[in-house]
Amino acid sequence: MNKEKSNREMDKLIKKADVLLEALPYIRNLYKKTIVIKYGGSAMVAEELKKGFALDVILLKYIGINPVIVHGGGPQIGKTLEKMGKKSHFVEGLRVTDEETIDVVEMVLVGKVNKEIVSLINRHGGKAVGLSGKDGGLIKAKKYKVIKSSPETDRPEIIDIGMVGEVESINADVLNTLDEGGFIPVIAPVGAGENGETYNINADFVAGEIAGSLKAEKLVLLTDEEGVKGKDGSLLSTLNKKEIDYLIKKSVIRGGMLPKVKCCLDALESGVKKTHIIDGRVKHAILLEIFTDEGVGTQIVEN
Repeated sequence: MNKEKSNREMDKLIKKADVLLEALPYIRNLYKKTIVIKYGGSAMVAEELKKGFALDVILLKYIGINPVIVHGGGPQIGKTLEKMGKKSHFVEGLRVTDEETIDVVEMVLVGKVNKEIVSLINRHGGKAVGLSGKDGGLIKAKKYKVIKSSPETDRPEIIDIGMVGEVESINADVLNTLDEGGFIPVIAPVGAGENGETYNINADFVAGEIAGSLKAEKLVLLTDEEGVKGKDGSLLSTLNKKEIDYLIKKSVIRGGMLPKVKCCLDALESGVKKTHIIDGRVKHAILLEIFTDEGVGTQIVEN
């Protein structure tokens, strides 16, 4: 090996060391803290991204950070219903869920998607445990009511969308026990009602409620978007509540990004320190967001 090539190789090694040193203050600040991650979108589909996600989560656990995973599964539910000849209907982005559909939702989320994620993490050296919100009384839920204004009657109209729920309370003891045992919880977003009935709950909001109940250091939402964008289409790396309120008022934040941003604001109000909306299509997006100065998405803070 000539001297010039040797120097190039040494420079590469030094750059790797610099990356580790850049991450050091973030690792120190997050040590023994909890990060709740909403896992969904392309990161759950592409094989390379799935492997990268599993390794990211395992690394967090090994360096003393406590990851808690909440996953979605809308596309998988849709495909299963389609095979059964059942068409999906949505109201305000929420799947209308009758008694037959809720059985499919539970089967797909708990029996298939959840087990696949747990297996993925364990296969790469982690210790994951799968849960639904019904296990250990983790998620107590109640029926979600969609309220729309009715021009005909000039009064609010309540639309029944079936077994769709919202979180009433979280039993954090279950998750704390798993954390103490060195396990990574992987949670399917279904909850139990007062009489034991099953409710389908939006995974973003489950992640936000769990982050709030655990007083997590961070809530990270993996999406198929770069993050929150400004009026000119450029990525906004940091936003606070006041800035978000302005962007919502100006309809810059709208559509599918709106509930995600509101979920982050609710989590901050519940005691979460920082929230992040990041692009799950980027390999190792979680590590890049929380361990580098630049990050790869939008962090949302209180002030």
